[in-house]
Amino acid sequence: MNAVELKDNSEEMAASDAAAAETATVPEGAETGAAPENVTVSRAEYEQLKAERDQLVDRVARLQAEFENARKRAEREKAEYRDYAAASVVEQFLPVLDNFELALKATGSTEQLRSGVELIVKQMEDVLRQMNVTAIPTVGEQFNPHHHEALGSVEREDLPDQHVAEEIRRGYKIREKLLRPAMVRVVSNPKQTVE
Repeated sequence: MNAVELKDNSEEMAASDAAAAETATVPEGAETGAAPENVTVSRAEYEQLKAERDQLVDRVARLQAEFENARKRAEREKAEYRDYAAASVVEQFLPVLDNFELALKATGSTEQLRSGVELIVKQMEDVLRQMNVTAIPTVGEQFNPHHHEALGSVEREDLPDQHVAEEIRRGYKIREKLLRPAMVRVVSNPKQTVE
């Protein structure tokens, strides 16, 4: 209910109350559970109660407007913070993008291009490290369903059973929170038995 509706409601209440302006009966003792008795309210008391009601309706309308403004301000600040955070991340990756564009324009040999791309990958890993993003260890590690996503198994006798044999896609975490699991193939060693 907005302020206009509250004002319209208060005008309707005032019009209906005007008919009973001279005297009104109010059951007394309704809160205590006692038998209600009719009590006559004087015109002055009626006007005072009506003024208090109007003040309360106005106050509720103002509080509702203040709450709505605070909610909109909080949403705007949240969006601004999200944009600021995204901008700081993007800013760190712009030099990496610049280097990729230089690599695309390069006319060197395959080996020179490969070494250039390796430098770009190292630069990207440095940026990720500054943001506390680390790669999840995989090959030779015990399979962990919280960090690894198994895409299949490989029979091998040179690695222990239920260890990662091959990394298909690298997984990452930021601090201790998983960003994406590593896609791996898991060792199935028929010579080992699970105890």
